[in-house]
Amino acid sequence: MNSILINQKEIFPSKVVCIGRNYVDHIKELNNETPDSMVFFFKPNSSISKNLIFPKGNKSCHYEAEISFLIEENKISALAFGLDLTLREVQSKLKEKGLPWERAKAFNHSAVFSEFISFNGNLDDLSVELYINDELKQKGGVELMINKPEEIINELLKFSSFEDGDVLMTGTPKGVGEFKVGDIFLGKILYKDKLLLKQRFEVV
Repeated sequence: MNSILINQKEIFPSKVVCIGRNYVDHIKELNNETPDSMVFFFKPNSSISKNLIFPKGNKSCHYEAEISFLIEENKISALAFGLDLTLREVQSKLKEKGLPWERAKAFNHSAVFSEFISFNGNLDDLSVELYINDELKQKGGVELMINKPEEIINELLKFSSFEDGDVLMTGTPKGVGEFKVGDIFLGKILYKDKLLLKQRFEVV
């Protein structure tokens, strides 16, 4: 099984829980409708990666930077910078036909994470930034989320469950787009506008 790292210790999540359409400006940039209720999808353990790998056999893939949380006993215990990789053209075709998104969202290496660090601060003071080749591409924080992290957890528990060590991805701000092999990503998580963690990835 694939693992994540927290304080140099390996944890093996059973799944990654993702929330879609959680930032208003991101909904607008993709010309999507604002949902009446939370949009959930899951990524399997096989999607988890510490490296940023362009999906083979595809000409296009989108990055989506996200504040990501480690869940233990149904509570947030740690956080990381995460990337939800998306085959956008595939997703659009599936959505048009009313079909599930797994081919576009749940492929191998599609959930990329920095090392996790313990966190017990105020969630409202967290934000994420993504730079690609030194250019700021995405920036947003919990204050812009339609559904806050604890609300997402409570809603998920109405119909499913978290295993200890599962990961929650909380949606992406505007600015998603394509990337290519050789690009250099720098992901940052900030707390009260001060750097909390950063992670560099080179696309291979």
